[in-house]
Amino acid sequence: MLYFISANYTPKAMQAMAKKPDTNRRDALEKLVKAAGGKVVAMYGTMVDGPGAMAIVDVDPGVGAAVAAVIASSDGICNVKTQRLFSMDEVLAIRKKRIQLQKSYSPPGG
Repeated sequence: MLYFISANYTPKAMQAMAKKPDTNRRDALEKLVKAAGGKVVAMYGTMVDGPGAMAIVDVDPGVGAAVAAVIASSDGICNVKTQRLFSMDEVLAIRKKRIQLQKSYSPPGG
């Protein structure tokens, strides 16, 4: 399954990377994801909410959250977000299932 993980670097991480500007954070992520039995599909640097990175990883169900938890436990990272990515075929199946299940649900106050 594909998971999207994003995070921002802390000032401590930025200072460390300034001392070693050739540091490749993808290598660290690949080592972690490989240990979890998965692979890194893509990784990019981000600047929207401050310097950071985002990655798409392919791991077994439940492992994406564990990978994100390891990343979040680092004092060099903050604002970690994880999201399961769905193929368009999966989205279509979810829409159809929702329609099928809708009559079984009573909303609050309903």
